[in-house]
Amino acid sequence: MNYQKVKLGPGLHFVGTPIGTARDITLRALDVLASADLIAAEDTRSLRHLMDIHGIPLGGRQVIAYHDHSGPGVRAKLVEAMAAGQSVAYASEAGMPLIADPGYDLSRAVAEAGHPVTTAPGPSALLTALTLAGLPTDAFFFAGFLPNATGARKGRLEELKAVPGTLVFYESPKRVAASLADMAGVLGGERPAALCRELTKKFEEVRRGTLDELAQSVTEAPPKGEIVLVVDRGRSEKISESDVEEDLRRALEDNSLRDAADIVARMHDLPRRKVYQMALNLGKD
Repeated sequence: MNYQKVKLGPGLHFVGTPIGTARDITLRALDVLASADLIAAEDTRSLRHLMDIHGIPLGGRQVIAYHDHSGPGVRAKLVEAMAAGQSVAYASEAGMPLIADPGYDLSRAVAEAGHPVTTAPGPSALLTALTLAGLPTDAFFFAGFLPNATGARKGRLEELKAVPGTLVFYESPKRVAASLADMAGVLGGERPAALCRELTKKFEEVRRGTLDELAQSVTEAPPKGEIVLVVDRGRSEKISESDVEEDLRRALEDNSLRDAADIVARMHDLPRRKVYQMALNLGKD
């Protein structure tokens, strides 16, 4: 027996579940699933199967379905159980609840009702892909799933183009070719990227290359399974101080010092205060 019964206080206890390999679950997560008075799950069948694998009996406890299509009535039922002094465990189908998975509305409702919210953290496809992609992890932005429609998808990518960090997306195998093609077109085909699929599972695979290369790769060998796309940040060309000064001199010919500084700051995406000081110095020369 790998779990132990523990005393859980009334409230909501999120549980991170494996994204593939069942043994990736933590001992604390097993304890919570074994000890909660009531269990809620995005997919009740997959959670029951996971509990069976690890020998955790339901013992007559109820497992309530809570997913994207659950209404306020289900949330109210779970909050009422906590108000009655019960502990409620909630698990997504795979990974951490709320990370491109249900749970946000439930978490907010429980907190607003004054009940504790805790978590037994576990695997995440987002973090797993970041560790495997071979791209910078000092700053990253999780963008979830891109829109289905081409126009909306390109618009969203335009919004993300200047994010100063590695971009992470979840994607389905049916849409990955179109998404990579749009990424190459909007973000730049030369950007380094990685396609990570079936993480922690038998057919785990990581394809690395530029967005152009990955877009070509998925047309030649379409991937199957759950996919995470990781894309390097944009690398803007470094602008020399002499270039900025030259642009300032030109701008000052037809504009006030303040307006010239605004124009050049926007042109090079530089802090306005820095450019304004450069303009002041030029005026003194």
